[in-house]
Amino acid sequence: MARVTPPGLDPIDEARRQWVAHGWADAAAGMTAVTSVMRAHQLLLARVGDALKPFDLSFARYELLTLLSFSREGRMPLTSAARRLQVHPTSVTNTVDRLEAAGLVRREAHPTDGRATLVALTDAGRATAERATAALNEEVFSRTGLGDADLEALIGTISRLRAASGDTTA
Repeated sequence: MARVTPPGLDPIDEARRQWVAHGWADAAAGMTAVTSVMRAHQLLLARVGDALKPFDLSFARYELLTLLSFSREGRMPLTSAARRLQVHPTSVTNTVDRLEAAGLVRREAHPTDGRATLVALTDAGRATAERATAALNEEVFSRTGLGDADLEALIGTISRLRAASGDTTA
């Protein structure tokens, strides 16, 4: 039988207590921070997934649609999309495959580079991106549970974490 967490007991706080009790006090704060961020990621991903479900979009597909909608011409090379989304080109190819099958993007030949392929937003893709953004703004982004000062502090902290990990924040 699965154990039920007693009311009021935070499993992450308990893990920190155990880390200290087992002689790992020097790593306890780091473990707690990493575990907390991972748990927050799970919670936010579930909320985002719920908001995007009516549009049959994953967050990766939504990000690509939005990136394209922000571009001047609604199109860009696949390699540029991968770089801007900070993912492997194979991930973008798979994402484009799914979006293309849904009629939300199309592939086009690059006008000057015969080796490159552009991904272009369709009218249906632009409309879907707009509706999905409205849903995310309403259901997730405007309702984080944090005030403005906490959000800005969190953004700054995560930005420093990303920079310390070698990620670009510019």
